[in-house]
Amino acid sequence: MKFPIIAYGDPVLRRKAPSIEPAEYPHIKQLADDMFETMYAARGVGLAAPQVGLSMRLFVIDASVFDDEEPALKNFKKVFINACVLEETGEEWTFNEGCLSIPDIREDVSRKPVIKMSYYDEDWKHHEETFSGMAARIIQHEYDHIEGKLFTDKLSPLRRRLLEKKLNDISRGIVDVEYKMKFPAAKKGR
Repeated sequence: MKFPIIAYGDPVLRRKAPSIEPAEYPHIKQLADDMFETMYAARGVGLAAPQVGLSMRLFVIDASVFDDEEPALKNFKKVFINACVLEETGEEWTFNEGCLSIPDIREDVSRKPVIKMSYYDEDWKHHEETFSGMAARIIQHEYDHIEGKLFTDKLSPLRRRLLEKKLNDISRGIVDVEYKMKFPAAKKGR
């Protein structure tokens, strides 16, 4: 099942998501599969539960599209439940990021190249792993979502002000996308 992507401006994107327990979500594998289906339909590489309107610590990533640049990313598809950053290391590097909840805006964002994570997979198996390169970047971007943060928060105040009209238009539904979205404000001007 494909979910609509929640657009910039919806309060669910700004809430720190709570951890979840296996008993609360016996169908977590199906939810993760639905999130992957939604992500692929929107041509994304990561999707967090808040982006489909669910305030919970869950995100999915598939970094295999970057396997040309990083062969280790071939078949790199993971589910992260109750993820926690243990450590971020290295000299920050900049990459042009986008977000399914903020369509048509891409900006250079600096992040650390190595991240150590604690998380559960869709079988509720615990992992403590270190990721680097593009996988680390995608994980950090999705992790920010479950922390109530967006990539635009990492921009300079001046750059955010320059994007303000575009961001407001997105929240009102004044944006063309090829996937289903849910907008927090009434659509105007379409």
